[in-house]
Amino acid sequence: MRGHPRRGEADGRVSATDGTLPSPSGAAVARRIGIGLMYGLWRPRVLGAWRIPSAGPVILAGNHSHNIDGPMLIGTSPRPVHFLVKKEAFVGPLDPFLLALGQLKVDRTSADRAAIGQALGVLEHGGVLGIFPEGTRGDGDFASLRSGLAYFAVRSGAPIVPVAVFGTATPRDDGRSRPLPRLRSRIDVVFGDPFEAGDGSGRRTRAALDQATERIQKRLGAHLGTARRLTGRPDQT
Repeated sequence: MRGHPRRGEADGRVSATDGTLPSPSGAAVARRIGIGLMYGLWRPRVLGAWRIPSAGPVILAGNHSHNIDGPMLIGTSPRPVHFLVKKEAFVGPLDPFLLALGQLKVDRTSADRAAIGQALGVLEHGGVLGIFPEGTRGDGDFASLRSGLAYFAVRSGAPIVPVAVFGTATPRDDGRSRPLPRLRSRIDVVFGDPFEAGDGSGRRTRAALDQATERIQKRLGAHLGTARRLTGRPDQT
């Protein structure tokens, strides 16, 4: 989603039950599929999964440098995840398949009220929402955050768990990007400590969301640095 939610959303007037809520059982199936594929094709090393609260609403905020980052988080998270996925991925048979697996279709070019309502509904029902706060694939360094993550965190009160994924965007010998990481290569997934995005005031104004976004960016950037030291990947994504 681009920029701030539309007028009226920042003050909490968007219903968290707009549209049909994604299926929790579908997300559980997605997790089982993710475990089979991610551990079958690669060698994930997962650090800090115990930091994810065992119950209640949680937002997973991951860096994003490759298309398999989302499936990797789904397959390595100890809880089922409902990911916000760009609508362009819902093509042909993938549309009903992804929806059946409890994933959320989002239009990144506008404030998608249906996706916002579904995401808030996931959190209101104590689920796990996955989001790439940079909005699209990039260097995976949290350098440019959109306000959507801050809105969901402040609006719902759910804690954010930062996640760093390394090893999915390894280049080929000629320097070009690989369509997939090497089979059976190691991919590191590091979960950080949960934190609150708001300042405790409960404010949902544009200024409050801007301040929350700044706090989030600092925490995510700090986690990325810690994760690189832990995994020995100082310059990799």
